[in-house]
Amino acid sequence: MEIFKIVSFAFISLFLILFFKNNREDIVVNISIIAGVLIFLFMLNKINAIFVFLQTMAVKANIDTIYLNTVIKIIGIAYIASFCSEICKDAGANSIASKVEFSGKILILFLAIPILMAVLEAILKIM
Repeated sequence: MEIFKIVSFAFISLFLILFFKNNREDIVVNISIIAGVLIFLFMLNKINAIFVFLQTMAVKANIDTIYLNTVIKIIGIAYIASFCSEICKDAGANSIASKVEFSGKILILFLAIPILMAVLEAILKIM
């Protein structure tokens, strides 16, 4: 199973981080970033399969692709903001991490406005 590959790689990275933690802090940050990026790249084909599935289901359910694309963008922003925030926290930059999280939330809210408006219009039509 693929999770064992990811966990093994993460443990190797963790061992390297713990080994260099007291002597070379610059290497620790680089190992953390590289490990995170490699795990993310390893998961790209799974992410792509999920997007293809969602698009197929949206076509079958006659859902407007604009809404699906917006939801996919929102999910992407959430994951990327979380990923970046965790890297910033690993590097000891907690204030930057909180700014990234805040920015991600604002971008998600901005992208959600058309969906919220469509839901409100649907509710008003029902009433």
